[in-house]
Amino acid sequence: MGFTRAELETYRDATLPDLIGPGCRLLFVGINPGLWTAAAGAHFARRGNRFYPALLRAGIIEHPIDASAGMSDTDRDHLLDRGIGITNLVSRATARADELTAKELQDGIAALTRTVELAGPRVVAVAGITAYRTAFGRKTAVAGLQPESLAGAQLWVVPNPSGLNAHESVESLANAYREAASAAGIS
Repeated sequence: MGFTRAELETYRDATLPDLIGPGCRLLFVGINPGLWTAAAGAHFARRGNRFYPALLRAGIIEHPIDASAGMSDTDRDHLLDRGIGITNLVSRATARADELTAKELQDGIAALTRTVELAGPRVVAVAGITAYRTAFGRKTAVAGLQPESLAGAQLWVVPNPSGLNAHESVESLANAYREAASAAGIS
């Protein structure tokens, strides 16, 4: 599946439903959907995004997932059966996360808190230190387990899998995701 730039632009400000099922133990929180993600209708769908390869390398999922053309029912069920959920701090799609305002990120905390209250995961893993610092007002936060919880869930910051986060590798992403998954009881 491919999209032209013009086709992708039609997805600007579109939203993507959360991927959360009963028994969610680990809720990954992206910054916001990209245009490709909105067009494909699947989280972390942009070709080259390292999210699913890192989950596989970490042992969190048991088979490769390619969401670039959308999420298959089999892959969706596999994530849900493993206790994995996915949501975003900001629901509207943009070409790049830096198009979001600090206020949008901060306002996203209320919706995220409601989502966590409803889903009841053990661990919430925010993918992106800069977005976390801005949204949560923690200017000196570092990656890993945070000192505060979110609606009763452990709060973690993990690296963002975007290719724009070039200093991270699939292996380093997998290591961070594995720690959060272990805390959630997923091995």
